[in-house]
Amino acid sequence: MPAFIPGRELCKRFFHTCAQPILDKEFPSLRYSAGLLGYGSDVLGYDDEVSTDHMWGPRFYLFLSQEDLPLVPDILRAFSRGLPYTFEGYSVNFSAPDPFDNGVRHAEFITSGEVSPLIFFHEFDAFLEDYLGSKNPQDASPAEWLTFEEHRLLALSLAQFYVDELGLAPRLDPLRQYPDNVRRYLIASQWEQIAEEQAFGTRCGARGDELGARLISARISERLMRLCFLYQGRYAPYSKWFGTAFSRLPGCAHIAHELRAALRSDDVYDREEHLVAAQSMTAELHNHSGLTPPVETAPQNYFGRRIRVIRAERIAEAAAASLEGTPLAGAPLCGSVSELGGGITAVFSSPSLRGRVRRLYEAD
Repeated sequence: MPAFIPGRELCKRFFHTCAQPILDKEFPSLRYSAGLLGYGSDVLGYDDEVSTDHMWGPRFYLFLSQEDLPLVPDILRAFSRGLPYTFEGYSVNFSAPDPFDNGVRHAEFITSGEVSPLIFFHEFDAFLEDYLGSKNPQDASPAEWLTFEEHRLLALSLAQFYVDELGLAPRLDPLRQYPDNVRRYLIASQWEQIAEEQAFGTRCGARGDELGARLISARISERLMRLCFLYQGRYAPYSKWFGTAFSRLPGCAHIAHELRAALRSDDVYDREEHLVAAQSMTAELHNHSGLTPPVETAPQNYFGRRIRVIRAERIAEAAAASLEGTPLAGAPLCGSVSELGGGITAVFSSPSLRGRVRRLYEAD
């Protein structure tokens, strides 16, 4: 087993050492862009030894102009004959796509014959249309922005181009973070959803419903974590990497500490104390953001009961008020579909369904 090399570094070395010389020699006049983007933990920088079992290894995307797409068979033939069997100890040859597993390919070591490399050929507009659901996402309306899967926006924002003769990187620059009004809407939505359940965890726990209390506390914790991403101007990945990415957010370690303490606590009021502390700290991020006038967030009793809350609805209302005069004014504060996860993954991961989702956010 070779020493692990992060995929972003491995793929970059592979392209410059092995693939680029073949393109320079066999297709000297070809204008192209090449790099790593799209699917994969390696694109995000979260890959490790476990990631290497499928669809991982020396690979890259090769983007061509529409006029040069007929050259793809010739380019692939040149790669198949000219690429080495291994690079840095990893196989350059991959199995045929598995038709019963979404086209997954596995590294297969060979010592003779032609190489079948993990290289993806695309025209960029068609790639964006297929991957995100729009070939001109920079021109998307606020409602359309809310139909883009956040994880895919993150992957595009981290695109790494080794050669960019087609000038594709600037086209992705507008996607590096949410537009201001979309960000404000998402912030209002997260605080609104926290407000709806802010008293329920303690109420359930005090009634002996420990499982229900923990589920509510976990949901509020996730929403606070999402708010941290939004206040930092960062996209959040999907569930597998959500906690990992949150742990690397600058300035959020104290919030993470309170959330961990809340979720591991077996005492209802101790859990409440930590969860309210995390809400107060996140509210401080809001007030420091300047997105709205400062909001009073001191903890108080909920209708005089022995339940402490910060009145999260006040932040939601302030953020929603800041949307007046924008296309998202009055839109239901339900966040984006990609924040829901779970059984609705089939919706937000299907660009073809974007039109149906968009209508949720548009005025009648």
